[in-house]
Amino acid sequence: MRYDLIIFDNDGVLVDSEPISNRHLAAYLTELGHPTSYEDSIRDYMGSAMHRIHDLVLERTGRRLPDDFDDVFHARVFAAFERELKPVPGAGGVLEKLTADGVPFCVASSGSHERIRVGHRTTGLDRWFDERRVFSSQDVGRGKPAPDLFLYAAERMGVAPERCLVVEDSPLGVQAAVAAGMDVYGFTAMTPAAKLAQANQLFSTMGELADLLV
Repeated sequence: MRYDLIIFDNDGVLVDSEPISNRHLAAYLTELGHPTSYEDSIRDYMGSAMHRIHDLVLERTGRRLPDDFDDVFHARVFAAFERELKPVPGAGGVLEKLTADGVPFCVASSGSHERIRVGHRTTGLDRWFDERRVFSSQDVGRGKPAPDLFLYAAERMGVAPERCLVVEDSPLGVQAAVAAGMDVYGFTAMTPAAKLAQANQLFSTMGELADLLV
């Protein structure tokens, strides 16, 4: 193994949450008078921390989102997670392999700690992640594409950035990993490969990732 730590993004990499989340985000923004299609949401907000959604809407429209936007959005998404959320196919197998091989791993997500926990509990992936392995954009001042979250995760896990590999599915996440001085593998299941061109490797299934991690 070339790396001392594997840092996983969460949404779209471990849990298949991006279709659910972006469907509800597009609907809620449209409801609030900011017409947004599902495709718009994927393009503009996939991989973003919540503050970036607020910033982009304000920048584009001059209008602020409601103070309770985050709470209402999360309530809708979490309810949908409980009904619909599944793990990304093969994600559990990759985590099992890393555990068997003794390779440390963690998750570093733009989502809140609550969102991460709801997703892991619903999909059964919580067995792989105790609190010491879960990092959120809530823990740092700036979310992706800033490198802060990945650097924070590496520091807390006691591994130098150059010995870390990030697994990401969003352009913002790939940018953040590169800025952190880490290698990054880009997951193309939902994102066109061209948008992840900065990644060191691209893969389209978790089976491919398992082979790359040998």
